[in-house]
Amino acid sequence: MGTQTKTAKSFGAVSRKTETERIQNYPALVVGGGIAGLTCAAYLCQNNIKTLLVEKSAKTGGLVNTFWHKGFAFDSGARAFENSGIICPMLRSLGIEIDFIENPVSIGIALDWINLNSKASVNDYGALLKRYFPEQMTEINHIVYVISEIMGYLDVIYGIDNPLFMDYKNNKAYLKSTLLPWFFKYLKSMHKIKKFNQPVYPFLRQFTRCEALIDLVAQHFFKDTPAFFALSYFGLYLDYLYPVGGTGKLAETLTDYIIENGGVIWTETKVDGVDQLQKRLTVTRTNQMELEAVVPLSEVGYEQLVWAADQTTFYSLLKEPFTGKIERLRDLTANSQAADSVLTLFIAVDRESECFRTTTGAHCFYTACPTGLSSIGHWGQNSVRDDDETSLYSWLKDYLAKTTYEISIPVLRDASLAPYGQTGLVVSTLIDYELVKHFLSRGQYKEFKDYCIEQVISVLEQSIFPGLRYQIIFVICGTPVTIERRTGNKQGGIAGWSFANPTVPSITQFTKMTKSINTPLPDIYQCGQWTFSPAGIPTAILTGKLAADAVTKTLKR
Repeated sequence: MGTQTKTAKSFGAVSRKTETERIQNYPALVVGGGIAGLTCAAYLCQNNIKTLLVEKSAKTGGLVNTFWHKGFAFDSGARAFENSGIICPMLRSLGIEIDFIENPVSIGIALDWINLNSKASVNDYGALLKRYFPEQMTEINHIVYVISEIMGYLDVIYGIDNPLFMDYKNNKAYLKSTLLPWFFKYLKSMHKIKKFNQPVYPFLRQFTRCEALIDLVAQHFFKDTPAFFALSYFGLYLDYLYPVGGTGKLAETLTDYIIENGGVIWTETKVDGVDQLQKRLTVTRTNQMELEAVVPLSEVGYEQLVWAADQTTFYSLLKEPFTGKIERLRDLTANSQAADSVLTLFIAVDRESECFRTTTGAHCFYTACPTGLSSIGHWGQNSVRDDDETSLYSWLKDYLAKTTYEISIPVLRDASLAPYGQTGLVVSTLIDYELVKHFLSRGQYKEFKDYCIEQVISVLEQSIFPGLRYQIIFVICGTPVTIERRTGNKQGGIAGWSFANPTVPSITQFTKMTKSINTPLPDIYQCGQWTFSPAGIPTAILTGKLAADAVTKTLKR
């Protein structure tokens, strides 16, 4: 997505070892240097297990990354983190310190804005909706009530630090006074949220028939996202944190921890095959010192393997023959769809950052047109012919005018993330991977990106940022194809599997999350966004810790 010029201090020397080391056996081998793989490797190192982590990219972090371009820092994955009783306890348990600052979120429609400062802000949100839908006041009251109810359950579910990161077995007082009382409340809350376990759009149609209203509430969530997960974000926004230095600081710090505690990291390493019988991986390692030089295929053995990368790739790399169950999983993952991905513009502007604080703030969700996306239908429908460039570009223009944007401004949290007197904007919206592939297959990928840049800038300029185009220094456009190429995640997926799949390849029940790390293969575990749905950074961290615990238990029997 851009030129990366700042990395953790140890990255450059991490992965260039001797010829003999490339055929060593490791007690624990982790494939994938995203946040789940880094979490897993960090805990394995804490447990004094010799661990190798391999990552296909030149830099660890995956979807948790900050890159620099011409003096501007941009968060290429997550724009901020919701703690959710997970991230901060994880760091404490590893003895890692990261400076976080609060990350206030605002919501805007056209020229009207609210700031989410407390639980009471949900009433401000209701008032905002009523300005645009005065005939649906009663319906909006129902929706606000449901959001408040879900926020109440969240208070219980995330009411204490996640027990997975606590040494409660050696703290009987904590176990008795805090954990056990919370656990019974947790079970009760998990039972109550079952009624919200349906796609958010059909759920909201119980309260209103106004599709535009539903769009304003839910169109920035992935297709068929469960209502509980979608509507819970109004509470999670209050829990958002931003690391000083950018979101990539989390991945960089975990990477340093792994190396400092005896772990080995091979970056620029592509896995070409998995021999589950011999317990070996075939890998190709690109020499970091000579960018185009390729080290011949090599093998690395393992006692325990954790796959923290793309699940479809994993099953495609397994050595035949294998059981019918594995073949079914291979077919299921190959034929299933990833959740929606994103179109992102990284914009450098010659404008003081404080000019943006008074409009969007540091982090916002903004919809310029209140009519919503339901009014334009799907790009693949009959009225939009895929062989008619004019109609397709016309549909795309409507989409970019009516969609909801997430806008993040790193320099408003940390003044060091942009040159003095200038501002970097990260502007993103959901986009269909297949739409991008359509333009790519026609040789129109550059034209597609250029068109999107022009339309998004026009939307922002005609609404909240007048005169924006005249102050732009540069724009970088990232698409689902960018993410797919850089991270290896199927269809540029950023949140695991789509809930629109007839059968979701991952576990989807929170009460069964501990089983999500298991695979049908002995001595192979999994973790990360493809392991549990709905996916997110907290669940990726959880599955990484669960996988590390399982490997540790097996190796220390």
